[in-house]
Amino acid sequence: MKYLTIKKQQILTLSILSTLTPTLTFAEESASAISEDSTDYDVISVTATRIERGTKEVAGAIDVIDSKRIESEKMFNIKDAIQGTPGVLIDSKNSAYDSRLIIRGAGQKANYGVREIMVIRDGVPMTDPDSFSRFDFIDTQDIERIEITKGPGSLYGAGSSGGTIQIISKSVFDTDSNRVKVGVGEYGQSNLHGRVAGDINDSNAFSVTTSYRKSDNDWRDWNEFESSQVSLKHGLLLDNEATLESELSYHKADLQLPGSMDENDFERYLDSGEQRDTSSQWQHSGRYSTIWFFNSRYEQEIGDLTLKPRIYANHWDHYHPVTGAINDNPGTTVIGTDLEFAYRHQLWGESTLVSGITARRDETEDSKKYEYRDWVPGPTTPWNPVAPILRTLSDERGDLLEVEDATNTLYGFFLQETLRPTDKTTLDIGFRYDRNSFDIDNTAYGKYEWGSNSYVTFASPEVTKTDKTFNLFSPKLGITYALNEIFNLYGVAAQSGQVPSETEIQSNPMLDAATARNIEIGLKGRARDWSLDLAIYNTRVSDEIVKVLNADMSTEHQNAGKTSKKGVEISGRYNLTKRYWMEGGFAYSDYTFEDFIELVRAGPVEIPEDRSGNQLPFVPRQQYSLALGYNHPSGFKAVVRSTSWGSYYMDNANTEKYKGYEFLTNLMLGYAAGPHSVQLNVSNLFDKRYATEVTKRTNGDKSYSAGAPRTAMLSYAYSF
Repeated sequence: MKYLTIKKQQILTLSILSTLTPTLTFAEESASAISEDSTDYDVISVTATRIERGTKEVAGAIDVIDSKRIESEKMFNIKDAIQGTPGVLIDSKNSAYDSRLIIRGAGQKANYGVREIMVIRDGVPMTDPDSFSRFDFIDTQDIERIEITKGPGSLYGAGSSGGTIQIISKSVFDTDSNRVKVGVGEYGQSNLHGRVAGDINDSNAFSVTTSYRKSDNDWRDWNEFESSQVSLKHGLLLDNEATLESELSYHKADLQLPGSMDENDFERYLDSGEQRDTSSQWQHSGRYSTIWFFNSRYEQEIGDLTLKPRIYANHWDHYHPVTGAINDNPGTTVIGTDLEFAYRHQLWGESTLVSGITARRDETEDSKKYEYRDWVPGPTTPWNPVAPILRTLSDERGDLLEVEDATNTLYGFFLQETLRPTDKTTLDIGFRYDRNSFDIDNTAYGKYEWGSNSYVTFASPEVTKTDKTFNLFSPKLGITYALNEIFNLYGVAAQSGQVPSETEIQSNPMLDAATARNIEIGLKGRARDWSLDLAIYNTRVSDEIVKVLNADMSTEHQNAGKTSKKGVEISGRYNLTKRYWMEGGFAYSDYTFEDFIELVRAGPVEIPEDRSGNQLPFVPRQQYSLALGYNHPSGFKAVVRSTSWGSYYMDNANTEKYKGYEFLTNLMLGYAAGPHSVQLNVSNLFDKRYATEVTKRTNGDKSYSAGAPRTAMLSYAYSF
């Protein structure tokens, strides 16, 4: 069976390559015959370099998810659009807005949300300075395109070693995207969306966007989701041809987080397709949040100088029951600015200087942690006279555990010079410098004790103060060379730092920032009927921050000595005919600990275990995707898209592998006539039963998160 699995992977890889190889031969033979500029067949990106540039001209791996792909998905979750991108692993544990996102191994240690990856919406960071990202900020129905840059070195990526994802919403000046959309689906899914945009007068434009999403997810317990979002945008055209775009939005999201399963629970799920029981003590986790968001950006050209200042502010609160405690944050206020300019000049050929400063302050006051109020006690023992918590009965808060005030400040400066010494050569030289400071005051009245599985009250409050500053330097050198009008070669060397999170710093104040250094070469091709992207990279990470699961179920974070991440990524698209198209992607990842001593806790004793030479857990060696699409002049369209994850190790010790999954397939059928359109999206078409994540503790216990079953959603949209 193992041999057959390997053969299927080889056949799929050869199929992708055989599809792309004829295009390379054809392109070389016909390059001289093409009179059009090859940029006509490219897409524009702004994320990698902060200036508009075709992706073929970018020195680095970048993927742009365009509006056609986004419109073909139901977009209940951002993973609907990103899934299948080589080198990007994304899935959801709860079938709602939350996503587990990993780019080239970065983000692997996050239990919840996204870490080590900068997430941006319209130039505004959705990622905290300590690298935690939230997707409850984002209206997935108001997305024009998504840009993904992989690896360190992005001018936007303050303190992110994995890469940058920028989500670009529909412009206030886009008056052709007005619509009303209604969607209903299985397991209580519903999706309502409306957008109205127009011109107030010759100088002023507006748009109003509303979205509502809901899902009962009743194939398993405790997994309801509901969100409401309203956005008001205003655009102003000034007499000096400058533009001012502003947005004020409100988001409310309630999300229940289902518990994990042990091996017996998982076997029952595989038999029934439902998750009714969970081995987790914490059966009532969730996140209930509200966010106010404001963003205003100005752009003006003065000769060869373009000014792009921006200010933003948001205020968010959440009630967040998690493992061992309930977090109740009454509000975090974020204020920031990004003062950018671009200057066109002659230095070494036609050159462009992009530079600016960023500043941000996140302030949280009176954030609290509570015990769970309602839970089932277990039996006491002579050596553990306090009743342990067997399982929770609700997410209501009990006695106070902690009170915390925290301030996080980030100051940064970025600069990049783009030089064109010849008509075929583009050279990017730049860097970011960021200073990230944490000031945390915590008063603890008790804690959840992992050894006894119970709450402990301190005789007197324990007061701690954490004051930590990280200085991050992120240089980048990139070069692209045009072999002809179709093909570009590129090479890039870049470095980025990665700070620990607030929780990690508090639990281990000795943690250092991780440093990722990447060397990469690649080939990009763009033609009328096809495109090709190939990247080969080697990323070395020093002081990698890794997650350790102890036998008592507690989680620790430690600095690994060194980690090596080597990989190959290839993707391509080919228009088979005027009506049929094909896409494919493949990634090979070889991620190992070069020097890592893991401290494994067994009771009160920490035992050092050498993990050097082991593979990083959760990241498969092979990942691939295929898609086939059809468009008919009558308005009918169809897309079938399939993704596969290879096997991966469950733990740092590499004691056991999970098999992953093969050919998880989604289907889209649509029809458009005039302003009317109907679309059917079916996720997990063949109703595969699999785990989105499997981990193994040092005591041998395994934890499984179930993948969602087959789910269909029917949508109707009226555009006006």
